[in-house]
Amino acid sequence: MQQTRLAARMNEPTSVVSAKNLSLTFETDDGPVHALSNVDLEVKKGDFVSFIGPSGCGKTTFLRVIADLEKHTSGEITVNGMTPEEARKARSYGYVFQAAALYPWRTIENNIALPLEIMGYSTDEKKKRIERTLDLVNLSGFAKKYPWQLSGGMQQRASIARALAFDADLLLMDEPFGALDEIVRDHLNSELLKLWERTNKTICFVTHSIPEAVYLSTKIVVMSPRPGRVTDIIESTLPKERPLDIRETPEFLEIAHRVREGLKAGHSYEE
Repeated sequence: MQQTRLAARMNEPTSVVSAKNLSLTFETDDGPVHALSNVDLEVKKGDFVSFIGPSGCGKTTFLRVIADLEKHTSGEITVNGMTPEEARKARSYGYVFQAAALYPWRTIENNIALPLEIMGYSTDEKKKRIERTLDLVNLSGFAKKYPWQLSGGMQQRASIARALAFDADLLLMDEPFGALDEIVRDHLNSELLKLWERTNKTICFVTHSIPEAVYLSTKIVVMSPRPGRVTDIIESTLPKERPLDIRETPEFLEIAHRVREGLKAGHSYEE
């Protein structure tokens, strides 16, 4: 039995996401568009990794490559030791888009149930998972509501619950709070950190906000304008528990300054 467990541990991938010399070029009528160039990155289990950079730098494109929504043109990438296509078929990740993308004719519980229906879960198991994920995102009591009856922040929490419903270890989040006001965004940032601590998920998070990236992350990946390159990878020294006022501390401001300098350095690349 011990030998079996040891073998299983030895076969576990060392990284949840591993990219080596990853590049992606789109062919268009106006010529090639180089979206990503020679990206090297390791995302470990339990990491909270934020991707930050100017619009068009390839942050979302990289997330979509992980999710097998885009195909890289050169280099290598694995997700839980598999190709992105294999990881997609194995339901290895949940994806939260910029917009909540909830079906307006479905109640919140039925929106959350959608991936569970596709995956063939029983009625009893669907009910358990819906109740658990609604509790995780603090939406218990709203199961029978429709999306239009919820605020924008609550809709995004429902979207996160849907991504968590089938219990994938990896959560991909593409600027999920970008359209929300600062007060709601601060609240959801705090709630997301609590959720991450409770579930021990690995999270890849796209943002345009330096304070958001620094506040949330164990690792911040700074990217250059197109073609998207990694200009800096910053390991956070902040404690795991982070009240909102940690953003006023010298340690937080020092990390934010390094992110800002990395963004400036990225603009020295020629497009």
